[in-house]
Amino acid sequence: MTTTRTRLWTELDFEADGKQIGYLQMPYSVTRSAYGNISIPLVVIRNGEGPTVLLMSGNHGDEYEGQVTLCRLIRELRPEDISGRVIVMPAANFPAAMAGARVSPLDGGNLNRSFPGDPDGGPTLEIAHYIDTVLAPMCDGWVDLHSGGSSLDYVPMAMCYLTEDDDYNARARAALMAFGAPISVIWDYFDDKRLARSTAQAHDVIYIGTEAGGGGRVNPAGVQLTRNGAVRALDYFGVLTNRDRFPDVGPPEDIRLVEIATRDYFVYAPAAGLFEPFHALGAQVEAGAAAGCIHFVDDPGREPVTVNFKTGGVLICKRHFARVERGDCVGHLVTDIDGG
Repeated sequence: MTTTRTRLWTELDFEADGKQIGYLQMPYSVTRSAYGNISIPLVVIRNGEGPTVLLMSGNHGDEYEGQVTLCRLIRELRPEDISGRVIVMPAANFPAAMAGARVSPLDGGNLNRSFPGDPDGGPTLEIAHYIDTVLAPMCDGWVDLHSGGSSLDYVPMAMCYLTEDDDYNARARAALMAFGAPISVIWDYFDDKRLARSTAQAHDVIYIGTEAGGGGRVNPAGVQLTRNGAVRALDYFGVLTNRDRFPDVGPPEDIRLVEIATRDYFVYAPAAGLFEPFHALGAQVEAGAAAGCIHFVDDPGREPVTVNFKTGGVLICKRHFARVERGDCVGHLVTDIDGG
């Protein structure tokens, strides 16, 4: 029988003032450790009453820019800098983060396809359930720092996601503008209830995400974007009261507001082979233009297969790995929002 109570536990006190750096313990019994736990880093910084913001990275373990940023902020933030509470999970799917993989090596679980989770499921579902039932209900804001991981590369950007609630959408858009990414995306596609942002929306928590680079490396521009945005978000939500402690983080400058509106913004490989892209990240492309072609090195006399864009826009994301299988995403676009 499924229970509603999480088995994960922590010695951290969410109601205590001060900075606590510790672990969320997830019971995990294996041959080498019958009563063992997987220790997921968790930080609580609190100073009296006020809003609560969750800062999260490592939702996918091979997305590194946010992990670098949150490790830095954990060291920098002091209780006297805030009013309220900041909860930080720098490696949310910890087994995946330690493996440098998108999904957990323990159960193949993709945390961002596991919400609202299951307390009696595998490790990834258990983590999702804890976030959904314990952390999200405490929060006013949630900043989830992603990048393209190993397989994709992005022009660093931030995004909010539309719902059927106009009031929520207005608040999310305001938070996105305060985050201040030079490219800010209104995402009106990919309605999947298994996503972290769906859990946030279900709890009326304002959710901001990023795609801060990728390619299995740390993009310096992505680190700057996630750091600046996270500090501005804490300020916007009313948690950061000592803004002078971050003189390197200025106000947002010019923001290009763009959207992802339909499935047609995405381009997929129609065959397995070696993908040759024809455009650099950030390129403006026309509808019908060739995105690239797929070569067949096992059958070199075979003509390449051309992959075309269905719509025009800016190439915000492209595949990092050259080898593709049928169905792999090889890139996607954004388009400008008229009037911003």
